[in-house]
Amino acid sequence: MMQPLFLTPEFKERIWGGTALQDEFGYKIPSNKTGECWAISAHPNGASTVRNGRHEGKTLDQLWKEHPELFGNADEEVFPLLTKILDANMDLSVQVHPEDEFAKEHENGELGKTECWYIIDCKDDAEMVFGHTAKTKEELEQQMKEGNWDGLLQRIKIKPGDFFYVPSGTIHALCEGTLVLETQQSSDTTYRLYDYDRLDDNGNPRELHLDKAKAVTTVPHKAIGANPTIEYHENAQIITYVESEFFSVYKWNVTGPSSFCYDQQYLLCSVINGEGTITTHEGKSFSLKKGEHFIIQVGFGEFTIDGNLEMIVAHP
Repeated sequence: MMQPLFLTPEFKERIWGGTALQDEFGYKIPSNKTGECWAISAHPNGASTVRNGRHEGKTLDQLWKEHPELFGNADEEVFPLLTKILDANMDLSVQVHPEDEFAKEHENGELGKTECWYIIDCKDDAEMVFGHTAKTKEELEQQMKEGNWDGLLQRIKIKPGDFFYVPSGTIHALCEGTLVLETQQSSDTTYRLYDYDRLDDNGNPRELHLDKAKAVTTVPHKAIGANPTIEYHENAQIITYVESEFFSVYKWNVTGPSSFCYDQQYLLCSVINGEGTITTHEGKSFSLKKGEHFIIQVGFGEFTIDGNLEMIVAHP
């Protein structure tokens, strides 16, 4: 009998982290500087573990290798996506990510990193760094050299429920007081341009990666706006945020029994609010609550979600 694959996340302490992952989701976090929940991950730097069914105790990367049929025998060498929740208790460093080709060559075969953010919550007047003003690579280099960050970086206001698509090559940074669900390529490669001259716990500035950052930054900045579309399905509102070559991301707002069937596609599911149940076509039910993450495998068949809950759902 097929069951959803419920996953136990990995947590990462960060200089900019806080306690929101515990306060909002009830997770047991390692410290009050916990910045990242790697919720659905097969990345070697923090793989999630299956916590139910016949695959209990296996990591997602193990499952990808040993049971490719669960993922439609996909031809990618590694599990392609990574779902995180980020607690930006302080400003993150200003950074940029490479695309596949550059990462493969310079980061030991790592994937590039295109990502997207759903703003779960943020403080009033929250903002983020998104893009830059340079028109040429020379201008970018000059502004960085002069440390003219106020002139170079673009800042935009954000609010809960906003969604942003962040392609590789985009200069960006989450800012203080923001809680975000991130769907990204399975990559851990980040190039820092600027870190507000902060020192780490040992009194040292964090490493910057200026040459690589300059090499991969898209100039001039190209903002790809999200144009969400909404459709209704039984007792569910389905918001489509993005359908790109790397991933498709949706929000499911469920208010009562709604049946779904994605037989040819595996789904990465995160409950960001509320609670309910998921019932298989064989009639087996599993409870869902805020902070749970699971995968629906290929060939799972029809299933029903009931309750009152909000989910972010993604697939490659």
